[in-house]
Amino acid sequence: MTNPNRRTDFSEGSIAKHLVTFSLPMFLGNLLQALYNTVDSIWVGRFLGPASLGAVSVSFPIVFSLVALVTGLTIAATVMVAQYYGAKDHNMVKKTVANTTTVLSLSALILTVAGIALTPAMLRLINTPADIMNEAVSYLRIFLSGMLFVFLYNGASGIMRGLGDSRTPLRFLFVATVVNIVLDPLLIFGIGPFPAMGVAGAALATVIAQGVAFALVVIYLWKAKDLLPDTKEQWQFDVHIIKDMFRIGLPSGVQQLLVSLGGLTITSIVNSFGTATTAAYGAAVRLDQFAFMPTMSVGLAVSALTGQNLGAGKEERVKDVVRAGLRLSLTITAVVSLIAVLFPRVLLVLFTKDQAVLEVGSQYLRIVGLSYTAFAAMFVFNGVLRGAGDTIPTMFITLTSLWLVRVPLAKLFSSIPALGVNGIWMGVLIGTLVGLLGSYLYYRTGKWKNKAVAKKKNEPDLQDV
Repeated sequence: MTNPNRRTDFSEGSIAKHLVTFSLPMFLGNLLQALYNTVDSIWVGRFLGPASLGAVSVSFPIVFSLVALVTGLTIAATVMVAQYYGAKDHNMVKKTVANTTTVLSLSALILTVAGIALTPAMLRLINTPADIMNEAVSYLRIFLSGMLFVFLYNGASGIMRGLGDSRTPLRFLFVATVVNIVLDPLLIFGIGPFPAMGVAGAALATVIAQGVAFALVVIYLWKAKDLLPDTKEQWQFDVHIIKDMFRIGLPSGVQQLLVSLGGLTITSIVNSFGTATTAAYGAAVRLDQFAFMPTMSVGLAVSALTGQNLGAGKEERVKDVVRAGLRLSLTITAVVSLIAVLFPRVLLVLFTKDQAVLEVGSQYLRIVGLSYTAFAAMFVFNGVLRGAGDTIPTMFITLTSLWLVRVPLAKLFSSIPALGVNGIWMGVLIGTLVGLLGSYLYYRTGKWKNKAVAKKKNEPDLQDV
């Protein structure tokens, strides 16, 4: 699936160098992936107005909720491939690839059909304003039609990350992002032979771009067959692999689902303050994505390094992974946080010129921007737990910080007249701090060290992948 020269054995060599060289392509990849949605929001917000921007914004929490459980399975694939690769178990790597592909394909088809059928009901459930409902339905249904492309591309990327290759997916994503950027104005405004589709055109451009990324993965797999299962036995459902996949992936998926449903609940509270607030929140959350990208990339790198080192039986290196991860992540995120808190309007003006939207969005960034460094540290600790395959504790930490702290406080504080919508942002900030505390305390217990699915055998290494 991936060029052997791009794979990295993280159980040897400089940890700091591994983190930087592995996380940088993932950061660029996350940046490109976020540009899919952000470019849509910029074109729509600046040229079609706040109502259309709101229609795009309300769709994303629903998309995240629908794909949350499957995202957990992708995380499981990364963890399992990393550990089997660290243990030099070639056959199990191939079987994991086969089972991951089958499970993700079936899941994508089911969620696509269900999501398209239930689109209006889901939008009503989160109190989508009536004046943006029709555009939101159109955007979301078209977006959901590309879920198969999204799932299989992300699944392939997760497997590559487990092998220490974060560069190959980046090349495909770059091409797809260029396609999206080019198609957006053509399909939104009807330039040349293209029809003027408005918000629906932004969604179609994104789906086509996702299809390009998927097609490039298929072509690459066909040419580089060293990871494609080559026996009937490897393609069969393996009960033990599926069990491990769900043991690791289901808690991660539930965690993602809790986050997504929490996002839907927060969006519902935000929507009750009107269209301008909905648009402001949508624009500010896009900026959140960019703030979290370095942190998320380092967290994924920490997971890959943890998985390979545990698989290789080198637990002592994991503490060094954490130290290096914290230094890298906190340094970058502190700068991003400072910019968001001090210069919010400079960032938000990319999306809109509406003064009401700019004011609400600026208050969001001034408050929530203070939480970015807490997110940075939390993702590093959670990255270790994911890499070890110990995902149940992070699920409960998320349940506590989100549903017992963030959402209740957002609802409570926003009902206080003196705080209003700013009370929502305060609830988000406090919830993040609670999540960081929980992740750190569990990491310190060391219980995650015993959760690995693969250990290097005391016998000659199997053929390398």
